[in-house]
Formats: sequence, C-alpha cells, structure tokens
Amino acid sequence: MSNSGSQKPVTALVLPGGGARGAFQVGVLKALAELVPRGTPNPFDVLSGTSAGAINSVVLASKARRFRVAVAELDRVWSNFECDHVFRTDNWTMFKSSMHWLLAIVLGGFLVGTPKSLLDNAPLRALLSRNVRFPRIQDAIDGGSLDAVAVTAASYATARSTSFFQGTARHTGWSRTRRVGIPGGLHLDHLMASIAVPMIFPPQLIGDSYYGDGAMRQATPLSPAVHLGADRILVVGVRDETADKGSEPGTPPELPSFAQIAGYMLDTLFMDGLYSDLERMTRINQLIDSVAPEHRREPLKNMRAIDTMLIVPSEDLRVIAHKYRKQLPFALRGLLRGVSGRGKGENRLLSFLMFEKAYTRELIQLGYNDAMKVKDELLDFVSGADVPRLFAPSWIKRDLSAMHSD
Repeated sequence: MSNSGSQKPVTALVLPGGGARGAFQVGVLKALAELVPRGTPNPFDVLSGTSAGAINSVVLASKARRFRVAVAELDRVWSNFECDHVFRTDNWTMFKSSMHWLLAIVLGGFLVGTPKSLLDNAPLRALLSRNVRFPRIQDAIDGGSLDAVAVTAASYATARSTSFFQGTARHTGWSRTRRVGIPGGLHLDHLMASIAVPMIFPPQLIGDSYYGDGAMRQATPLSPAVHLGADRILVVGVRDETADKGSEPGTPPELPSFAQIAGYMLDTLFMDGLYSDLERMTRINQLIDSVAPEHRREPLKNMRAIDTMLIVPSEDLRVIAHKYRKQLPFALRGLLRGVSGRGKGENRLLSFLMFEKAYTRELIQLGYNDAMKVKDELLDFVSGADVPRLFAPSWIKRDLSAMHSD
C-alpha cells in the first residue's frame, strides 16, 4: 500500500509513444476529465512523455491550469486527424521520396544525396506550432498547477536517452549510464526530436547534436518521472497484448513481410522498455517493503517505493486499424501494399500510421471505455488515496507473479 501518510504523494503521468495509437491516451484522459470536479487544475504534478506521448504531455502542461480545457483541445485535434496533418501524402511527394530512396540504394549515394527520411513531417510541425503555447508551461509551473514536464529524445551523437525537462528551481538535471536529464525551457524542436521515428521521420537538430525518437534509447521510461520526484505513476500504454495467430496445422509459416517486421520493430521500440522497467520497479518495491524503515541501511535507506497504475487497450488495435485501411491516402496505401504483399502483415504498422479520424475516434472511445471500467481506482490514484503498489491488467500481475517465483 501507499505510504503517503498525511502528505499527498507526488503523482506523475507517463505517456509512451505509439504514433496514431496515442489517441487511446486521449480517451483515458477524457474519462479522467469527466471524473474530476469541474474547474480542477491538472491532477498530475509531473508529466513525462515520449514521441506521441510527448505531444500529449506538453499540451497538458501548457494548459495545466484548466485540465478539462486541455483534454478538450487534445480531443478536438485527435478526433479530426488526417494523415496529411502529420506528413505529406500527395502522390508527387510520395513518388519523389520512393525514387530518392531507390536511387540512393542503387547508386550508393552517388549523384543523389542520402535521404533524410521516408516521410516529410513538415505538416505536423506546422500543426504543433499553431496549437501549442510553450510559454504557458512556465506560467503553469509558477502558478503551482505543475511541478515539471519532461520530453525524452535520443541523441545520435552520444547514444544517450536525453530527457529535456522544464520544472521548478528544485528540479535539477541527472546523469546516469546512457541517460541524462537536461533542465531548460521546452520548445517545438524538443517535440520534433521526440517524435522523429528513425527512418520514417527526419532527425531534429538541437544545439550541436541530432536527436531522434526518445523510445530508441529509453530502457527505463519511468525514470524521468522518478527523477522528478514522483511517488506514484499512472502509465497509459498503447499496446494490446493479443497474441498473433499461428499457422494452421500442417501449413508452413508465411515469411514475414517488410511491413510486418517494421510493425514489430515499432511495437518493440515503444513498449518493451516499459514492461522491463515495470518489472524492475516491482522488484525494488518488494525489496523496500520487505525491510522495516528503522532497519534500512544504505543504499536502501534513501530509496522509496513507487505506486504504479497501468492502463492499456483491451482490444486488438491491429483489427481496428484494418477496418479503416481504405481511408488512408492512395499513395500511402500503395506504399504499404508494396512492402507487405497481399497478406495482412501491414496491420500492426497501420495501427501506428493510421492518422485518420475514423480510426483515432474509435481509439479515443476505447480509451474512454477502458478508463471508465476502473474509474474508482483511477480517482483514488490521482486523489492521493491509499492504493496498491501495482494496479494493472491481470496478465501483467500474472507475469510478475511468475517472475517472483523464479
């Protein structure tokens, strides 16, 4: 149980990446906004996000004084997404990009420059520039509606996970093996760096280094929130755990398509580190709880247990994405068909790239429904009431129980 005592625990919200799957996070936030009293400011002391989760976190931070307004803004944008709001999808641009990559491979970079990325995300930069008011983050911090917000990217120069954060004067940077925290004002380049999925979107220059998607080097995605003082962490993941169907008995397995492999890579990039970190945190919590406070010695004496709540999709996002595949722009559909063949191997990749409102609206509704199923536990968690060390789907608890018996 939480050991918050008379002092309200510092509560953090961690939003991992996931491309278009980030709409699920908006649904969970929409449910929470309905559950808390009207006029309530942001219920989270610390916000931490990566990739699409970084965008959601920063929007919340910029409107932290009015939580419902912030969530309504996220709902409005995500409910009306189209792919061309995120990357250029016209036939000519897609054709040029495809030919550039083909010539670069065939000619070994001779006569044509090395392509920066498969897709041009200039439309997303313009969208964020119009909708995110970065100066308001400091206003929220100064007004007491927020302690800190972190955006994580990966440095190509140092191969380190870098968390850029903006917080109060008491929040200082950190340096650990392969991960650092750098204080300072957040701006648009930090978001563009965090969402720069390798090969798909171009790297972002910040200072004298190029950065890419924060999930690449983020082996411990919960650590920025812990460094910023969190005592409990709400994590809204974007991966369902529906198992793939195997081949029929007596039927040889199909060779995975490029799109299927790319989908698995994105799945691994965005979510595997989270589950490893959750496992690590569970072990540490058990160690701390097993020793009475008066008997703790260094380094255990200065460690604290962290309460965690995890909400993940209850339905297979690949199935949902497949329903709306024909709503993708023609050129993008052609590209995906070319790298996936005639099978359904592209569905996992589709679930990350489907920035179309029919899909994002269904994910928002799914997130809303899944959060409402645990509304009492969710309210207890954000209000500072006593909660279990870990509240998560049964399969998570089952896996952790098996781990403890090893």
